[in-house]
Amino acid sequence: MLKLSEAASLALHTMVYLAGLPGRHVSVKQIAGELGVSEAHLSKVLQRLARERLVNSVRGPRGGFSLNRRYEEISLLDIYESIEGPLRHGHCFRTTNVCNGNECIFGGLLGEVNTQVREYLSKTKLPELAGRIGSGNGKDRQKDH
Repeated sequence: MLKLSEAASLALHTMVYLAGLPGRHVSVKQIAGELGVSEAHLSKVLQRLARERLVNSVRGPRGGFSLNRRYEEISLLDIYESIEGPLRHGHCFRTTNVCNGNECIFGGLLGEVNTQVREYLSKTKLPELAGRIGSGNGKDRQKDH
């Protein structure tokens, strides 16, 4: 039942991929190829991550994107919120209030799930996930990719 926008999912996967290549600049083309996504869509997501100072952008033949700050400090919540804005504390699926303030048919389930998701995203840092995405763990890759 948990849904992420395509942009948020792409941002999370991209950051985990880059965490497997700390200190290296990786081209949009390489990242898009590893993730099997559109370069155009990925470029837009990377621009948003750069605006939030989660990634650096370097132009030129040896350029690309890399993590901007010590990736040990970056949580999945930081990444999610850089794309989607603050994670809502709401717990209703509907955009209109059908219950008129009465008890939700789901009880406290949605609030509990929201709390668990927030806790997971805020506690999970990139180093825990580094190397899980891409072809290899980054240690044997050429530096000039």
